[in-house]
Amino acid sequence: MQVSMTVNGQQHSDEVEPRLLLAHYLRDVVGLKATNIGCDTTSCGACTVIVDGLSVKSCTLLAAQAEGAEVTTLEGLAGPDGELHPMQKAFREEHGLQCGFCTPGMVMAAIGVLADNPDPSDREVREGLEGNLCRCTGYHNIVRAVQSAAKAGPAAGQVPQGQEVAR
Repeated sequence: MQVSMTVNGQQHSDEVEPRLLLAHYLRDVVGLKATNIGCDTTSCGACTVIVDGLSVKSCTLLAAQAEGAEVTTLEGLAGPDGELHPMQKAFREEHGLQCGFCTPGMVMAAIGVLADNPDPSDREVREGLEGNLCRCTGYHNIVRAVQSAAKAGPAAGQVPQGQEVAR
């Protein structure tokens, strides 16, 4: 079947199997490897992306269900000049990563958290990210990164294509 969607501001139209998950479409067809696959059961959140303004686990969605959608992955966050998105900057500055496997999904989920609540408490950040697992960091620096990004202003809860993000 044919699917068409905008991924990181670029139009894509491809022939795919009807059962192909969006996570596999992004990795294997479009070639964007930051969307990690950790479980295929929605348990880890490593595959989180923004679809039509919603932070979603891409292993829960078929590529066909994203027909006509605007999809943003971690690769689509940085500006054309390579300037990092405020959330990416905050994760780097606050050391909100260790091995890096969960980081793409965690960053995308964190953008959704700030879109929903631009000034969250520690507890609200932890609750907002509870569907995203990290086996390395203990979450302390991740929470600090999200709160640091929140101080950067509303851009931390938005994606570059101007797409409004909501949870």
